[in-house]
Amino acid sequence: MISSSAKEGFNLLLTQALKDSLVPSGAHCEVAMLPDDSSIRESKMAVLTVSSYLFRLMVMFHFTPDAATLAYFARLNSGTADIAEQECLDAIAERGNLCCGILNRDLSAYFPHIGMSTPNVIDRHCAAYLKMLNCGHIQHFAIDIDQAPRLHVSLWVSEYAEIDFTVDAEAGGSSTGELELF
Repeated sequence: MISSSAKEGFNLLLTQALKDSLVPSGAHCEVAMLPDDSSIRESKMAVLTVSSYLFRLMVMFHFTPDAATLAYFARLNSGTADIAEQECLDAIAERGNLCCGILNRDLSAYFPHIGMSTPNVIDRHCAAYLKMLNCGHIQHFAIDIDQAPRLHVSLWVSEYAEIDFTVDAEAGGSSTGELELF
């Protein structure tokens, strides 16, 4: 079972990671929790997994590789608005990887043994199979950023044991760009 405090913690840490990884410097961003996935219409998903011995957390970045999405991720990654569709998929996967890397690092303060997958891009119809995972926490988000198409992200958490932790909302978001040596 996942406590309500842990659900709030997962949501808060993901929201902070989304803002740190998807929003260009100086841009305004609003992240809203959605009651369900009925408004999510994008055709593809970049899926990343963060796992420990206690849970498997999946973050799904929903997108349609249209002109607006291509231009936004091109500007975000390279500063130019002209890239091919494959480069856009790579840019979305890289931003998803950056976001989950931040989330992974933040969760490591609460869970000692944690790891992360590489991104996989799948068709949105594959999400129907996720219901078989019996997730203890599912949350969908809408992300509105200046000069960007609305983005959607979903969080699914499967637990293997009781999970309870509390995140201090006043602690602020993570920084990016730090080098970790192993």
